[in-house]
Amino acid sequence: MAQNFDLVVIGGGPGGYIAAIRAAQLGMRVACVEKWRNPAGELALGGTCLNVGCIPSKALLASSEEFENASRHLSDHGIAVSGVKVDVAKMMARKDSIVSKMTKGIEFLFRKNKITWLKGHGRFVSTEDDAIRIEVSGDDDKDLQLVDAQQVIIATGSKARHLPGIPVDNELVCDNEGALALTEVPKRLGVIGAGVIGLELGSVWRRLGAEVTILEAMPTFLGTADPAVQKECARLFAKQGLKIHLGAKIGEVSVGKKNVKLDWTDDKGAEQVLECDRLIVSVGRVPNTDGLGLDAIGLAVDERGFVPVDEQCRTSVPRVWAIGDVVRGPMLAHKAEEEGVMVAELIAGQKPHIDYNTVPWVIYTSPEIAWVGKTEQQLKDEGRAFKTGQFPFAANGRALGMNAADGFVKVIADEKTDEVLGVHIVSATASDMIAEAVMAMEFKASAEDIGRICHPHPSMSEAMREAALAASDKRALNM
Repeated sequence: MAQNFDLVVIGGGPGGYIAAIRAAQLGMRVACVEKWRNPAGELALGGTCLNVGCIPSKALLASSEEFENASRHLSDHGIAVSGVKVDVAKMMARKDSIVSKMTKGIEFLFRKNKITWLKGHGRFVSTEDDAIRIEVSGDDDKDLQLVDAQQVIIATGSKARHLPGIPVDNELVCDNEGALALTEVPKRLGVIGAGVIGLELGSVWRRLGAEVTILEAMPTFLGTADPAVQKECARLFAKQGLKIHLGAKIGEVSVGKKNVKLDWTDDKGAEQVLECDRLIVSVGRVPNTDGLGLDAIGLAVDERGFVPVDEQCRTSVPRVWAIGDVVRGPMLAHKAEEEGVMVAELIAGQKPHIDYNTVPWVIYTSPEIAWVGKTEQQLKDEGRAFKTGQFPFAANGRALGMNAADGFVKVIADEKTDEVLGVHIVSATASDMIAEAVMAMEFKASAEDIGRICHPHPSMSEAMREAALAASDKRALNM
């Protein structure tokens, strides 16, 4: 006899577990299907983000930044330190401890909200008797159980995209999982892809002592970012020691016993060879729909592998929804969370809404990179008249005191109405500062509105005010 639920969520990552919690808060009987196992072989909630993505990468970024500060920058403060060493095993243990704490926290929230965790792989079986039937199987298809749901949310996330001819073993050739679990600092590290993952993981191992070379196929660096951000970050990363080659075409990759040899062609057509001790492949991610049995309910993915949905994440099958990395839009954990909340509330009869234009992007390098809304190029392509204001952290007292004077805040506003259309930040605290811009844009604020809000002094946030003032009427106070 199948168990019955008001809602079954397939996938326990940020989108899935948040959707399950919100639905339970709204009075639904909820189950969440998740099969992830951590390196210790234990079943764990949290999906890619908490286990081998956002959380562990930020832990290693923080550890590596502490090491670099101690070994290279404390002398700027008059603090003499010598003999700084890194213990990679202890660093990894700290990262694993944080991951465990977070995933156990989700288990607690499931118990608190009376959510049933169905441990295994979920697969659609049929739609019958006004219910959607799902089969949940354990390892090797053992311990089969059937569940019926009135509503289903597909939240299966994404997996690393691999390149043909480059086998990933997560020993010498790694994707994000292997790159987060190296047991020693490689002397030479190669990275294919200068996107978010490539830059963040490349930064981790560069700070710890690796010579990092990043090969990017696109002719522009950070092509989705504002041109001012592209230019500033290319300069800063080169200064830090990241070797980034644009327009690179990857050729044959040979994996030896202890190293990797990679043939590639540069943007001028010259043949090059990269020899490295470890190679990270970070060329994006693809939707994870393997073994879902979508055909059993008459659902198919599109040409890129995504589950087609409307603006409110409805699929073409009644009462089946899809959210997060498995659908259109940016592959961001917070975007998945917002979609999870929206769908749960729609099922409950509420009328939520997501403005995808105000979903922020963040890259956790040093300095961090964050933006929300439109870039200059996007507005030019739209033919929309705009004005800009920019303020450097080199003129911010708090940034100077923190030894974090790199970067700037750039505000883009409508030429006539002064409405904020985009905010772009390069800063040590960009991930936190961007929230003010998101709030302003959600409430359709003008640049003048931000400029007239009292900001604490001294603080990094003053740069937001100054940039907004510069955009509104060119009257930045400290420039």
